[in-house]
Amino acid sequence: MSKDQTTDLLKFLQPFGEEIAELVLWLRGFVWDRYPTANELIYDNDNELAFGWSPTERMEHIFCKITIGRANKNIQFGFYWGSEIADPKNILIGEGKQYRYLLVKHKADFPQEYISKLMAEAYINSLAKIKNPEEIVQGFTITKAVSAVKYELKEKDE
Repeated sequence: MSKDQTTDLLKFLQPFGEEIAELVLWLRGFVWDRYPTANELIYDNDNELAFGWSPTERMEHIFCKITIGRANKNIQFGFYWGSEIADPKNILIGEGKQYRYLLVKHKADFPQEYISKLMAEAYINSLAKIKNPEEIVQGFTITKAVSAVKYELKEKDE
């Protein structure tokens, strides 16, 4: 399954350092252990590294995602359609029309049980957005975007 497909992700995590990579990979395992048939979509962009899980290959069906900012190195565990799920403890950040997230600084502070409940609701919500059931695929890691500029600059600096 895709949990073992880490080649691209490990490459994209290198600029963030070992401590961040370790926490992010732990969060990744947290999701994969609960949703082994979902697909991991990776977006290595200029401003952030983001990867999320979807029952299809489409970004608009992502139910949860992990984002690491390039400038501030903040780690967000978020819900693509977070505005549409219940958050009775009001721990999610965001007031826009769609995305909600939790800042993650330490594994020990991550509310696993509560986030698992939010993920379950987000997954059901994501499935409801799929118009064509033939789009559902299972267990892939798919790199959707790679920031070529970042890697070219890094290689020149070394």
